[in-house]
Amino acid sequence: MGLPKIGQGARAASPPRAPRAARVTPGAPLPILGTMRLIALDPALRNSGYALLERDSGRVRALDFGVIRNEAALCMSLCLVEIHRQVGALIERYRPELCAVESVIFVQNSRTAVTLGAARGSALLAVAQRGLLIYEYPPKRVKQAVVGRGNAQKDQVSFMVRALLGLEQTPDSDAADALAIGLTHFQMQATPHALVGAYRNI
Repeated sequence: MGLPKIGQGARAASPPRAPRAARVTPGAPLPILGTMRLIALDPALRNSGYALLERDSGRVRALDFGVIRNEAALCMSLCLVEIHRQVGALIERYRPELCAVESVIFVQNSRTAVTLGAARGSALLAVAQRGLLIYEYPPKRVKQAVVGRGNAQKDQVSFMVRALLGLEQTPDSDAADALAIGLTHFQMQATPHALVGAYRNI
């Protein structure tokens, strides 16, 4: 069975290719001003949201976003291979300087926990292999940053992401989650006092 092609979600216009960013020392503070590019991920076995965002002089724009989709008939091991491949390809194409992800939520079903953990591990391995720092934010922090309420619904997150980034269409919920994670990182970096306890490097 053929594997799905990269970038099956909505896509903004592709920018000129940026040079590879220099490796950042773990734990070092990130610059608040200037240009910064990141990849944000919301991994899942069948539908992994991704977003490439760039901040330039305080203005944030979406370079690309969408969902890595794996068909239901594709076995778990091949899904993990595809997640790893596509995340790696996105990094090679857009050359982000860092990665932002949502922290693991508590799930009662052990099988679901294993599946989510495997998908997350596959995506983050692709990131770590390319030397990017990974920042992790709690789900409530992401909703608070984008919507203003930690208990916001998915449709509210999608609506606010579209408004904040000036998108022509409302993104798929998985892609919207990834966009929201990326926006959260930029918001936290712009307000250093808010960083206390807001994230952790993994």
